[in-house]
Amino acid sequence: MMNTESNPGAQGSNDSARKSALIIGLEPKLIDFSSPDFAAFPGMTAAKVLAGITAAEDELNALGYDVHHCLIDFGQTAEAVVSAQLKQRQFDCVLIGAGVRTVASNFILFEKLVNVVQALAPHSKICFNTKPSDTLEALRRWI
Repeated sequence: MMNTESNPGAQGSNDSARKSALIIGLEPKLIDFSSPDFAAFPGMTAAKVLAGITAAEDELNALGYDVHHCLIDFGQTAEAVVSAQLKQRQFDCVLIGAGVRTVASNFILFEKLVNVVQALAPHSKICFNTKPSDTLEALRRWI
């Protein structure tokens, strides 16, 4: 369960006063959860991940954050998709999810995404979660 204590930066209902976050993660429908690369996530399915993403986004928005998810592939278009999101608006924080960051076969993808974020959102904080349920804690460390 996510921590729900008050965050002064996330109290207003006005979008301009809300802290904004872009959450980058793998498109769950593209993940082969039977692969050894994803063995650390036993019993996980695309449906469970999508439900978790929706629940986390709803909770974060209810707590006063302006959250946008950016679901990517394994590299074919990932940089372009993230670039397009970052060119549309400025975010207070960009989170790169554990599915990108912790899976060894995604190392180059992770490296590329960090560089895209640094180049296109130099004033945004960058943070990382270890699972969807600690996304709030990751955001609160920086915004």
